[in-house]
Amino acid sequence: MAVFVALGAFLMTLAGGWVAQRVTDRRHLVLGFAGGLMLGVVGLDLLPEAMEAAGAPVFGVPAALLLFVGGFLVAHLVEGLLAVRQVAHGASGERVPQVGLTAAAAMVGHSLMDGIALGAAFQVSGAMGLAVALAVISHDFADGFNTYTLTRLYGNARRKALLMLFAAALAPVVGAATTLLFTLPEELLGGYLGFFGGALLYLAAAEILPEAHHTHPARSTLLCTIGGVGFIWLVVGIAE
Repeated sequence: MAVFVALGAFLMTLAGGWVAQRVTDRRHLVLGFAGGLMLGVVGLDLLPEAMEAAGAPVFGVPAALLLFVGGFLVAHLVEGLLAVRQVAHGASGERVPQVGLTAAAAMVGHSLMDGIALGAAFQVSGAMGLAVALAVISHDFADGFNTYTLTRLYGNARRKALLMLFAAALAPVVGAATTLLFTLPEELLGGYLGFFGGALLYLAAAEILPEAHHTHPARSTLLCTIGGVGFIWLVVGIAE
C-alpha cells in the first residue's frame, strides 16, 4: 500500500517540475513562490517534525535545533568553498553549478526520507499512513518545483535539471519500498530533518529570495513568497 501511494508522490513531483519549466517568462515570480515554499516547508513542516522526533536535548539545546544550525552553516561553507574554487579557475561572478546540483541532491534525499516516513506510517496503521500520504503527496509538488528551480538557477543545463527532477520523483517510491526491509529509528529521522531544514533555509534566504528580488523588486514577487508559505501552511493543516 505504501509503495502504491508513493506513486502519487512520484506524479506530483513531476507535476511540480513541469510547472517550474512552463513559467520561465515570470522567473522572478517562480523564484519568489519557490522561496516561500521552502520557508514554509522548513518552518511549518520539517522543523516541528524534527523537534518532535530527534530525542533529548544536548547541553540544554534540542538536538534538532543544533543540527538545524549545523545544516545552515554547512550549506554556507559548501557554497563558499565551491565559489572559491570557481574563482580560482577564472569564473569569478558566475553561478556555481555544483551548488545547484548539491541542493537538488539534498531535495532527492528529502524525498527519499518522505517515502521512508510514508512506509513507516503504514506500518503503524492505515489511518496514520493515509494522513502522512496526504502531506507527502501534497508537498512533493513543492519538492519537484524546487528541485528543478534550484538546479537551473545555478546555471545547470536543462537535461541535468530533468535528471534531478526524475530522481526526486522516484525517491519516495524507493524510500517506501525500503520499509519492507527495515524501519528507520525515529531519532535518526528527526536529526536528518533538522539538518536538512537548516540547509534548505540557507538556500531560500541567501540565494532564492535575493535572486527573485534582484531584478524585479515588485510587490507581486513578495505576494508570491507569502503565497508559497500559505500553501504549505494549508497542506500541513489539512494533513493534521
